[in-house]
Amino acid sequence: MAPYFLRNLIPRKEKRAEARPLLAVLAELTWVQWALFFSGWLSWTCDGIDFFSVSLSISRLQVQFNKSTHDITTAITLTLLFRTVGAIIFGILSDRFGRKWPLVANLVIIAVLQLGGGFVQTFKQFLAVRSLFGIGMGGVWGLAASTALENLPVEARGLASGILQQGYAVGYLLAACINLTLVPDTKTTWRSLFWAAAGISMFAAVVRAVLPESEVFLRAKAIRKAEGTSMSKATKIFVQESKAMLKRHWLLCIYAVILMTGFNFLSHGSQDLYPTYLRESKNFSPHNATVATIIGNCGAVAGGLVAGYMTFIPLWILPTSFGALAAGAFCIQFGVQGAWGVVRLLRFSSAIIRPQSSSQIPIQLAEMSPPAFRATFPGVTYQLGNMVSSAAAQIEATGGENLRTTIIKDGTLTDVPDYATVQGIFIGVVAAFVVFTTIIGPENHGSHFEKHKAAFQEGAAREDAVMIEEEDSPSKEGSRPTSLENEKGDRNEKRSIDRV
Repeated sequence: MAPYFLRNLIPRKEKRAEARPLLAVLAELTWVQWALFFSGWLSWTCDGIDFFSVSLSISRLQVQFNKSTHDITTAITLTLLFRTVGAIIFGILSDRFGRKWPLVANLVIIAVLQLGGGFVQTFKQFLAVRSLFGIGMGGVWGLAASTALENLPVEARGLASGILQQGYAVGYLLAACINLTLVPDTKTTWRSLFWAAAGISMFAAVVRAVLPESEVFLRAKAIRKAEGTSMSKATKIFVQESKAMLKRHWLLCIYAVILMTGFNFLSHGSQDLYPTYLRESKNFSPHNATVATIIGNCGAVAGGLVAGYMTFIPLWILPTSFGALAAGAFCIQFGVQGAWGVVRLLRFSSAIIRPQSSSQIPIQLAEMSPPAFRATFPGVTYQLGNMVSSAAAQIEATGGENLRTTIIKDGTLTDVPDYATVQGIFIGVVAAFVVFTTIIGPENHGSHFEKHKAAFQEGAAREDAVMIEEEDSPSKEGSRPTSLENEKGDRNEKRSIDRV
């Protein structure tokens, strides 16, 4: 059998599952389904606000701690490195005990640590808090995605996935707006941004706390109780099935990490050091740098609804005026988030290349995942990719220290880091890598993972471990019979046959 990436290049007939019209599906959603989706989106938005608070404050942090750009970006690197730890801890808790309270705890932790980050007095304290913050932040993505998507009908998940992913760009946008309006008018400057972000994260925790647990998880929990499986036995089963999943899907895990490495390099390479690039290489004022960042994130949100193109890179680095660079920022983030969000990948169909199914990163990872582990697998692989790409800002900062250019600053020819060239080369290489990796990878479009057994049920590591019948409609809350009801029906039918 040829490797998958070679078989994937052979034209094949397009498979289309029967699906209801999207508008009809959206009209049938209950308020609980809408609320859970909003909760997941809001959680991911908070992640963006909290993370990019550092990127937007680099110049002020340099003054506060008397450190270089390279030193300050160490905080970004440490946050990304420790996110994997949080993804593992909270992903396991979510797949074992439910979606609700692990996410609530997650959001409370990042709110407390973000609040504490605004009170630090030394650079070592700042690095310590941001490292711990990375652990808390690491769990958000996997839990937010499962909360937002698993209770929706399969027909709505593609659109919902694209909107969900743009929550991160919205978070960066909100952080930039706070940095533009609140920070300059307060004596605490950058600290006020951290405190505002903490308040928003706590609000997201309250929103999730007042909403019910995931219907899918409640159904699996009811089956466990009906079967008489104790908590300790369920935990043992969870450990056994986790080992079986890793043994069965280790190659898929490696691919997902490689894919997420490319996407995260693309994201962090174009975003983390961008405000610093505008100030130091283009001589922008802090105000104009923030405004350009806001415009760029508007492009990110818009791009998440269309597509991305490498051709935007020159528009991002070549201009020198505010208007041209702001337009370039809009275009490049349009492209970057287009790759993350609602992008229509080209697939082969009857020997003709044409757009097929939309493939967004949140739902693509969820559908690609071993179904019982759709909180742990996406969260951990995403954060492992983040860990590998954690040095993006430091790589660019080091490149800027060694590759220099001159600009006119206050009427004087001044030597500055050439971040434009460094980031242009970096993003171009990463974008090519992402395109190649995406083309050769697997896809499981339209997966009904909500029908699968939970991770604490025996056989959950198998792909065919279905919990509810295929014909059950996932469109309305309460409209689907549980696995327990199906099993009771089967037993009743068997008794009738025996009597006959």
